[in-house]
Amino acid sequence: MVAASGGVPAFFRPARVIGRSTLAALRMVGGVAVFAVRGVVACFTPRWFPIQLLRQLIAIGFFSLPVVGLTAVFTGAALALNIYTGGGRFNAEQVMPQIVALGITRELGPVLAALMLAGRVSAAIAAEIGAMRATEQIDAMRTLSTDPFRYLVAPRLTAAVLALPLLTAVADIIGVAGGWLVAVRILDFNPTVYVRNTVSFIQGWDIGSGLIKAAVFGFIVALMGCYHGYNAKGGARGVGRATTHAVVSSAILIFASDYLLTTLFTAA
Repeated sequence: MVAASGGVPAFFRPARVIGRSTLAALRMVGGVAVFAVRGVVACFTPRWFPIQLLRQLIAIGFFSLPVVGLTAVFTGAALALNIYTGGGRFNAEQVMPQIVALGITRELGPVLAALMLAGRVSAAIAAEIGAMRATEQIDAMRTLSTDPFRYLVAPRLTAAVLALPLLTAVADIIGVAGGWLVAVRILDFNPTVYVRNTVSFIQGWDIGSGLIKAAVFGFIVALMGCYHGYNAKGGARGVGRATTHAVVSSAILIFASDYLLTTLFTAA
């Protein structure tokens, strides 16, 4: 029997690797959960920093409008073309306005807006806080009796939760307008009938469920950026890794939470 390093038999190596990976994953999940709880507590307990909150609202919400708007209009246009083509196989082209509106408001609007924020905002948050960690600015805050969670994490979490539903509402309008533009200009739909069918079909819960998803996604995007930036190690290379991990983990959690929320809303 050949022994591995440390006196462990060789055939136990895979089990040891799996065990280490499992413990590391559980350790990270626990760390994220504790970090999230501390961040939420910081959002609801003084001291607050309204100027920081306003800056983050502008950075996360206002400056993300162009990329979210462009994504929504092209998504709505492409969705309209695909649904029209697919519906044509069953002579059901006329239901295209309803399906476009439903797909945008319930699913594509919040998910795509969140993914755009994951690439733009989560990476920026991780890079900014990671650079502050590398240059010991976070330690200096503690020395000056300033809680980093209240000054850095809480404003970003609050701003993302408030901004992403607003961005999603804009994305819904622009996405539906993109579908309308393609339907009227290319597919020869009557513009008045298209709008009437869309308005009569969409219910309040279709829009509300998408906005609830957007608030959850906003929390995830900001949380992952803050967590990976706050725990960045290893100087500039560590900041780069934190930025990459923030974007990837945000995207994965957005899709996972989207499935769970969709299941919950469907069951309700």
